[in-house]
Amino acid sequence: MDKLIDFNSYPVSKVLSLLLKDKTTGENIIFATNSYSLNGTQLKESDQITRTLLKNGLSELIQPRVSKSAQEQDERTKKRGEVFTPSWVCNKMNNHCDEEWFGRKNVFNTESGQDWIPTAEKIRFENQNDWQKYVDSKRLEITCGEAPYIVSRYDTTTGELIPTGRRIGILDRKLRVVSENTQSGDEWLKWTYRAYQSVYGYEFQGDNLLIARINLLNTFVDYMQEHLNRIPTETEVKEVTKVIVWNLWQMDGITGTIPFMKPKPMQLDLFDFDLGAKDSGPEQIDCKIFDWTAKKSLTYKNIKRG
Repeated sequence: MDKLIDFNSYPVSKVLSLLLKDKTTGENIIFATNSYSLNGTQLKESDQITRTLLKNGLSELIQPRVSKSAQEQDERTKKRGEVFTPSWVCNKMNNHCDEEWFGRKNVFNTESGQDWIPTAEKIRFENQNDWQKYVDSKRLEITCGEAPYIVSRYDTTTGELIPTGRRIGILDRKLRVVSENTQSGDEWLKWTYRAYQSVYGYEFQGDNLLIARINLLNTFVDYMQEHLNRIPTETEVKEVTKVIVWNLWQMDGITGTIPFMKPKPMQLDLFDFDLGAKDSGPEQIDCKIFDWTAKKSLTYKNIKRG
């Protein structure tokens, strides 16, 4: 099997410190799993994932779920409910969303059992500017794992690499539309950045989140090589990574906060008594995301409240 995630490859190695950042805390994302030990030391759930740890051997351990042992996969399923979805199921669900958006079936491909036949002709839009509306339309993958609904570099259950012409992720579809409707490299870049700004995902476990971010970054490289016949510059890599790190974030989906932080104390009135033990550790922080249209950050909870 090909190595699906390579921390030493370009462009991952150039922006690894950025890929580890948590935009809410200003620090690094945390493991949020006790699956890892390094040089005989057990790494805690609350420990941050650092570049130093990755250089000292952790990069060989943080790999996609399909590369993990069956025992470890079972343990992660039992503890965190981690179950990854095969590409044909992701395709079926994404096709349903596109059927709602376009008002017709089989827009990007036609399903054939647990396979699919990609649409050969250019994707048709009813109105001239509808392709831009499609690229800008917001999408969120909850508990995203390695982000198989957003990008489909490989099947998360088999590890099989998928060529760009057969990819079925939400962002893959948007990038196909961008490539079919832009006339210059600058225009392609503009709308590719817009496509990245339109897709979001959150994940509890830090290793999955890091892999998801890398998958989105490597997808940027794949489509640029295919459409512009070159690899991205460091400036372009940093620009798209900035978007990826904001839009794929670490969060406890139940609380809307960073995992493992203790609840904020309740405000007591005159007739209440605070008899509980004082917890140690940082208080919960509401997770922040970025509104690229308004050019401002806001909390996920505020988004949910509308």
